[in-house]
Amino acid sequence: MSKQKLKARARSAPTVVARPPLAEGEGRVLGFLKRWSVLLAVLAVGTAAARIVSTYDELSITTDEPGHFAGGLQYLSQHVYTYETQHPPLSRAMVALLPYLNGMRILDDDTYQNREGYKILDHSGNPDRVVRLMRVGVLPFFLLACLVVYGWARHYFGAAAACLSVAFFTLTPQVLADGGLATTDMALAACLGAAFYVLLLWVESPTWMHSVLLGTTCALAALSKFTALGFLPAAAVLAFAGYIIVRRPGLRGLLLSARARILAAVLAIAVGCLLVWAAYFFSFGEVKGWDGALPAPEFFDGIRAAMAHNAEGHLSYLMGRFSTSGWWWYFPAALTFKTPIPLLLFAAAGMGLALARREALAYLPAAFFLGVLLPSMTGHVNIGVRHILPAYLAMAILGAIALVHLLRWRGIPAAVRVAVAVMPFASMAVSATQVHPDYLAYFNALAGSKPENVLLDSNFDWGENWKLLARRLRERGVPRVHGYGLEAQGLYPTFRRWWGLPEFFPLDPQRFGEADPGWTVVRIAAQKQIPEKMYMPSAQRDPWYYRVAPTERFAGFLFYRVPASSAPGR
Repeated sequence: MSKQKLKARARSAPTVVARPPLAEGEGRVLGFLKRWSVLLAVLAVGTAAARIVSTYDELSITTDEPGHFAGGLQYLSQHVYTYETQHPPLSRAMVALLPYLNGMRILDDDTYQNREGYKILDHSGNPDRVVRLMRVGVLPFFLLACLVVYGWARHYFGAAAACLSVAFFTLTPQVLADGGLATTDMALAACLGAAFYVLLLWVESPTWMHSVLLGTTCALAALSKFTALGFLPAAAVLAFAGYIIVRRPGLRGLLLSARARILAAVLAIAVGCLLVWAAYFFSFGEVKGWDGALPAPEFFDGIRAAMAHNAEGHLSYLMGRFSTSGWWWYFPAALTFKTPIPLLLFAAAGMGLALARREALAYLPAAFFLGVLLPSMTGHVNIGVRHILPAYLAMAILGAIALVHLLRWRGIPAAVRVAVAVMPFASMAVSATQVHPDYLAYFNALAGSKPENVLLDSNFDWGENWKLLARRLRERGVPRVHGYGLEAQGLYPTFRRWWGLPEFFPLDPQRFGEADPGWTVVRIAAQKQIPEKMYMPSAQRDPWYYRVAPTERFAGFLFYRVPASSAPGR
């Protein structure tokens, strides 16, 4: 091949992004899906958005939301970012934007962001309204994530796979949960997915427009959560490795391709760096623990803080064991128990097609999935599957690839094709409906009837269930409760004022062997999160409520109604 032809190939779209040919005779199901792809995707996204919005008033504020809100409000109102740099400001600014436009400002009464957030909410006089405005700020990230899933799947795998991918994604309870909370996780999923998809488009066609878009999306990913700085390069390297293995372009072709993209890469890097600096108001100064001054010192201090947190570890729970250093298999286990089984099966089949090279370009979402999962498995902060939420974008696409591959199987009757296409989504829709509005607490059947024996933390109870508890106690006409784990770090009086919880009396640690007549409520997560029971009083190690069946299990709480004449231990 001549040198001119090699240069022409380097400038053209690499085969890594070539659109796969469509099979003939795909049947009525795939024909229907392709014809109505956009409408079906819009219906799926609209339904999911309605589900998400309906949870705003149903769920109480989670443990992390007040801190994110306070950090974002400080960022918008004072143009500084000092509360906590471990999380970058993008999602926090979006969370605080509508409250800020409604006149809310930082109080500066407290140097701890969570306490400041609660004080601002209390000071507002209508905390439910403020929480609603906060959570609306995350909805654009959910919509962006859906757009990325659809665009990515359609560009490489066709219209049928695109709408199926969106259906898988929008019916996943963890996605619905994080799409409705004022936290950083949905922002990471959306922006990281967008950056990877645009990177593929840029490789295909490194125009100046794609370069600017690549720099922008990479900056947004870095500003959503610092784990993007590990996930995106890992996914890119794995995608490149897949390209080498599958396409075998040769060293000379790779060098020419790289040479043709040098200037475009420089433009993308420049745009990304400029946007990150602009997000920190073009600040310049010294970084704690580093020598010399840098642009956007808060950004680099946040990276330092995130790395220090990972090095120190975090108290974690997995299948009856506690650890501060975590487990390499934590996130695979969390995905196994927190993902609907139909999505697990079809995503695994899609991964198998990618590894077996049976479906063109399936290694791209496989690379993204592994680029998120593998770095996470080396970390020491194992407190929720939400930390790898971007993996669900890839799982949705892989699942759709497998389903389309199955629907293309010749000889399958039309009725069977319809059943194959409908059954996984019907099952997921039923599961999502059953746990609504508390999508965060969803576990599949593999976790059993007591999922707290498998996972805790934000997988099980993140504080979103206090309003559900208040409503259930009102329905039962309970004026006062005894309880364990309801102290909520001294916030119960505040929650009682906001949501009408009944009068509360904590259980006496010295009398855990005795039950008081009336209603007792035990917060399951609080009772489980005690790694060293040997230091507890003997009665507390074996409380009376371990020896009797609860009257009701509800939203992460155990209810006990104890008649005066039959109180255990009396």
